Amino acid sequence: MKREVWQGLLDRCLDFIEGWRRRWPAFEPDPTVDVSVDRLAAALDALFQRLSDTYPFFHPLYAGQMLKPPHPVAILAYFTALHMNPNNHALDGGPATSYLEKEAVAELAALLGWTTHLGHLTGGGTIANLEALWVARETHPDRWIAFSEHAHYTHRRACELLRVPYVVVDIDERGRMDLNHLEALLRRHPIGTVVATVGTTGLGAIDPVHEILALQTRYGFRIHADAAYGGFFSLLAQRTPPEVEPAPFQALPLCDSVVIDPHKHGLQPYGCGCVLFRDPTVGRFYKHDSPYTYFTSPELHLGEISLECSRPGAAAAALWATLQCFPLRPYDGLGSILARTRMAALEAYRRFQASDAFRPVVEPELDIVTFFMADEFRASRISAATERIFETAMRDDTAPVYLSKLRLDAAWLKRRFPDLVLDQPEVTVLRSALMKPEHATAVPQIWDRLQAVAEQ
Repeated sequence: MKREVWQGLLDRCLDFIEGWRRRWPAFEPDPTVDVSVDRLAAALDALFQRLSDTYPFFHPLYAGQMLKPPHPVAILAYFTALHMNPNNHALDGGPATSYLEKEAVAELAALLGWTTHLGHLTGGGTIANLEALWVARETHPDRWIAFSEHAHYTHRRACELLRVPYVVVDIDERGRMDLNHLEALLRRHPIGTVVATVGTTGLGAIDPVHEILALQTRYGFRIHADAAYGGFFSLLAQRTPPEVEPAPFQALPLCDSVVIDPHKHGLQPYGCGCVLFRDPTVGRFYKHDSPYTYFTSPELHLGEISLECSRPGAAAAALWATLQCFPLRPYDGLGSILARTRMAALEAYRRFQASDAFRPVVEPELDIVTFFMADEFRASRISAATERIFETAMRDDTAPVYLSKLRLDAAWLKRRFPDLVLDQPEVTVLRSALMKPEHATAVPQIWDRLQAVAEQ
């Protein structure tokens, strides 16, 4: 967005804030909070210098971690609400933004096909998953939790924090939960909840939620879907023909709880996660009271259904405003953006698959692509080449390409590539999160750079 457009919209935000403040009697700020303009400018200059040492997450040549800037509408909405600094813990602290949160969360629930739900925004996927597993523990206090070895490390930490026994399920050759191993564990252990990951943060793999549902009918466990990364791709599953495997997404409405992170593919700033429950009666586990809040309205206060207390109302304002501009529809709005990121991943995969220099680890299910240099099929050599390419590509002075690295179990990789020599237990490969729509046109430039590095 051009600077003059930014300036015009910022002026609109500041005009609104000024008008809102004029609704109350004027007062003079206390002198203890007064800071000279020169000192403010000096602090900002020092900050600018420190912030300059930040990777260019905004640029399509940055294709490393799952990072991208929030959309301008989210920034402007957050900026505006931040001046009010509402707290969505209670209607006492964030009346307007609490309603915005409820509306935005209802849209996320509708994406799953739910007309009734219980849910709220969180500080991120970690807290959202913690709450889901906490409800799982409260629902089945004497039963265990199961998740795959490629599930986010959040689940292991949450189980340890909640003191819930857990088991780790093997993965199949595509990095998804191995259902044969899951069933064997279900026969041996009192498992009350199975965590299905919809978009692992390593490979971007999608656990077969629909097939886990079939096991649920026999073993009677709950299903929690950690769709923090992949949940919004439900929009592409709704296309005709679907642009991602539809069955796991079509099964999400039958899960007991779902986590989805708007700060990943929802164009939001950190932190903005969301936890949703299909059964609103799980709110009974949250029930508590406060001696100095929940007074201004008999309606539901969001703090009554969340483990976090203070939460920024600005995050709700940003998400709500973004959904006004980018509705959750498969062929426009957010769906159009996700289609571009998916296109980028498939184009990158096609190039790796046809290359003599590189090999893709798996076919991408979303927009994460993993690959390695194939000069010699030896775990140590692949890892060493990964380190060289990672550093060399990033240090280029004219067109740096930023990737990330992923450690994999070497024995698992050998299942995909039988010629791999196992001279160490782990192998490090390159990983790319092509999660910006601009990546759809940047793939050729990234590819040319990687080819040049490989030839060195």
